[in-house]
Amino acid sequence: MAKKRVLVKFSGEALAGDAGHGIDTQILNYISQEIKSLVDAGIEVGIVIGGGNIIRGVTAAQDGIIKRTSGDYMGMLATVINGVAMQEACEHAGLQVRMQTAIKMEQIAEPYINRKACRHLEKGRVVIFAAGTGNPFFTTDTAATLRAVEIGAEVIIKATKVDGVYDKDPSKYSDAVKLPELSYEQALKDNIKVMDDTSIALAKDNKLPIIVCDMSNKGNLLDILNGNMSNCSIVK
Repeated sequence: MAKKRVLVKFSGEALAGDAGHGIDTQILNYISQEIKSLVDAGIEVGIVIGGGNIIRGVTAAQDGIIKRTSGDYMGMLATVINGVAMQEACEHAGLQVRMQTAIKMEQIAEPYINRKACRHLEKGRVVIFAAGTGNPFFTTDTAATLRAVEIGAEVIIKATKVDGVYDKDPSKYSDAVKLPELSYEQALKDNIKVMDDTSIALAKDNKLPIIVCDMSNKGNLLDILNGNMSNCSIVK
C-alpha cells in the first residue's frame, strides 16, 4: 500500500445526483462503500464535503441582501448537514466515524481538535471535517487542504465528475487535453482550476500532492492509492 493516511474531498453537488440539489442517499451509499474499501485496506481516511448542493455563500450574497460573511456561514452549516448524512451512510456501511466541526455545535459533532482527530484516525475511524475552516471567505477546498496538512495526510484526493485535470473544460470543449501530471506552479500560472488558488498555494508550501479523479469510477480511489494513476491527474 503506497499511502497510509489520506484526505478525500467531495463536492456538495456530488451528493445531489441528477436532481442537482439536496442529498441522494444512493450516492451516499456508493461513496460510503468506496470509503470502506480504503479503510478495509488499512488506510486512514479524513473527509471534507462541500455544501453546494444546499447553498453557496457567494450565490446567497450575490444580490447584496445577505452579506457575504453571513452567506459563507450559511454555506458552512450546509457542509455540516452533508457531514451528518455522510456519517450516517458510513456507519450504515459498518464504519466507525467521527465528525468534527470548525464551529462548535456539541449536540451534533465534536469541535475540531487536531490531536483528537489524529487519534481517531490511528484507531481506524473515519473523520469527517465539517464547517470549512470556520472562517468566511475561505472555500471547502482550502479547508480540505488545511485539514490534510494538519493531520499529516500524504495526499489529498479531489473526487469529481471528471477523470483528471484538463487544459479547459472537457464538457464544453471537445479538444480539451488531459494533463496527467502538472506542477503547482503550472496550475497557478495557467489558472487551471484544480482547486482554488489558496488551496494550491497551501499544498505547494507543504509539498502535499493533489490527485483529481472521477468518483463515479468504482474502485478508483483504492486503485489510485495502490499506485494505478491511469484514471486521474496529479498536481505536485
